[in-house]
Amino acid sequence: MASILHPSSFLSSASSSTTATTKPPVPPPFSRPQSTLSPPSKPLLTKLTTTLTATAIATTILTTSLPSLADSPTSFNIYYGTAASAANYGGYGGNSDKKASAEYIYDVPDGWKERLVSKVEKGTNGTDSEFYNPKKKTEKEYLTYLAGFRQLAPKDIILNNLALSDVNLQDLIANADGVTSEERKDENGQLYYDYEIDGVLGHSLISVTCANNKLYAHFVNAPAPEWKRDEGILRHVHQSFKTVG
Repeated sequence: MASILHPSSFLSSASSSTTATTKPPVPPPFSRPQSTLSPPSKPLLTKLTTTLTATAIATTILTTSLPSLADSPTSFNIYYGTAASAANYGGYGGNSDKKASAEYIYDVPDGWKERLVSKVEKGTNGTDSEFYNPKKKTEKEYLTYLAGFRQLAPKDIILNNLALSDVNLQDLIANADGVTSEERKDENGQLYYDYEIDGVLGHSLISVTCANNKLYAHFVNAPAPEWKRDEGILRHVHQSFKTVG
């Protein structure tokens, strides 16, 4: 490094023969200017807090599963069916008190709608009552009856006879992955046949019995997605069917 001479040394050499060498002053150490971070302003903090809160709320909404209809409790209404003949048809079971003259009962999920059966339909295939889910009309339950049956025939014969008058049941059986059947008796010793049909077209639960010299068949049908969602409800409806009186 080059030496720096103070100007006073030149002045001294002019007035005196003695040359005096003076040590140059040591410059102060270099100090880098320090940058200080000022705290964020209050509006910025407020905006940041609002953004984080909104993000947390959105995350909670996305990660929290919403309850489905199948998880919520379902209430049921009792339907009283009279199985009145087409000649006496004037609405469901005619114009008499349906509860007093009922021949069968079953539960209907709250919110399901009743489909009025025409007199012609009642006289041809014996459909007496029908209810459906308004959100998916193919999810439904209905009852048919045939007069002149004192007792049940073997299970396979009964199912084949039911399919003869029900094209949808024919298709369901033809495309089924499995068909099961079993016998059971109620508290009064009355015999019932229970069928379960599972296939790509949907799922069906059928309960058949004889009483009052009639054969009653109660159907609970649902497409595959609705069956997976509402299986518990549909099995309850299936098990609620019974004859009375």
